[in-house]
Amino acid sequence: MYRTLRMTHQREVVLHELRRCQTHPTADELYERIRKKLPRISLATVYRNLEILVEAGLIGKLEVSGRQKRFDWDPSDHVHISCIHCHRVDNLDRAELPCPRVLPSQERGYEITGCRIEFFGLCPTCRQRVQPQPSPGDTAMGRESSTAATINDQQRQLLEALANSAAPRGSKELAAATGLEAKQVSCQLTALKKKGLVDSPARCKYGITDQGRSQLDR
Repeated sequence: MYRTLRMTHQREVVLHELRRCQTHPTADELYERIRKKLPRISLATVYRNLEILVEAGLIGKLEVSGRQKRFDWDPSDHVHISCIHCHRVDNLDRAELPCPRVLPSQERGYEITGCRIEFFGLCPTCRQRVQPQPSPGDTAMGRESSTAATINDQQRQLLEALANSAAPRGSKELAAATGLEAKQVSCQLTALKKKGLVDSPARCKYGITDQGRSQLDR
């Protein structure tokens, strides 16, 4: 398909902007950049051209943990690491990583054609924001009190519901699980997110962080 692809002006601009930003933007994020050069272009057109460029092997597509698809200017073989807090995505050199192997007895009848390795955690920026470093003069008790979060009963209910869930949950699901009103859930989730006790690994979905789990143990 690479040989037969017709490189239209729109596709050239999409490809140029993706390579220029040097990150892993969503189609929506890329659209905001492209429409500065092509004011009449639609989001659907950007989506369509991105998919065509992916199929042509000119760019890569990331589908990270069920979140919005992101696009990679570099189609070469490499893996990614994503931040569970801000959803930033960075490249990792696959050559330095061990490749998992599946024995024939473990294939369950599948014909394996590829492997996707995904790493996730907190990026350097979010580590500083969520887990602030204490000043050298702090005592042990001072450090503990500075990072401890105070939560109310409603927030504890939400944390417990998230801790007992195997997957991120939406606000409506949390309202049904806790018996709280939707407005209360939305308000308390915002407060918990600011405290670093809850994150949003997927759009409109919420999960409990390690800090949130430790809060329940207190």
